[in-house]
Amino acid sequence: MANIIVFCILAVVILGSAVMCVTTKRIMRAATFMLFVLFGVAGLYFLLDYTYLGAAQIAVYAGGVTMIYVFAIQLVSKRTLQGLIERVKCSRMLWGGLATLIGLATVVLVFLKNEFVFRACEVADTEESMHTIGQALVGADKYQYVLPFEFISVFLLACIIGGLVVSRKNED
Repeated sequence: MANIIVFCILAVVILGSAVMCVTTKRIMRAATFMLFVLFGVAGLYFLLDYTYLGAAQIAVYAGGVTMIYVFAIQLVSKRTLQGLIERVKCSRMLWGGLATLIGLATVVLVFLKNEFVFRACEVADTEESMHTIGQALVGADKYQYVLPFEFISVFLLACIIGGLVVSRKNED
C-alpha cells in the first residue's frame, strides 16, 4: 500500500513538473522543472529497487541539467532570461494543438494495433538479473549497447562544441 502511495506522489510530481516545464516562459524555470521530472523518474527507479539506475539517473541528468543552466545563461539574451519575450500567437498554439492531437492519435492506434494495452496486465514469465542487464548495457556484441552509448557521447560533445562556437562573440 505504501508503494502505491509513493508512486501516486511521484506521478503527480512528474506530471505537474512536466506540464510546468513546457508551459513556463522562463528558460531557467523550465530547466528547474525538468530537473524535478528527472528526479521523479529516479524516484520511480528507486521504488522498483533499481538502485543503480536511480543513482545513474540522478548523476547523469543532474549534470545534464547543470549544462542546460550554463548554456541557458550563455546563449540566451538578458531580456529573455528576465522573461521579456514575445507572446505566443494563437495560430501557433492551434498548430501545436493539432500536431499534439495527431501524435496522440498515432500513439493510441499503435497501442491498439499491437495490443499493448491488453499485454500490460500480464506478468513476465522470467525476471532478468542485474548481471544480464549490465552485460547488455556495456557489451559490444549483437543487441548490446556500448556502441550506441559511445556514439551518443560523441554527438553530445559535438553539441557542446557547437554551443561554445555559437556563444562566442565576434571581436571583428
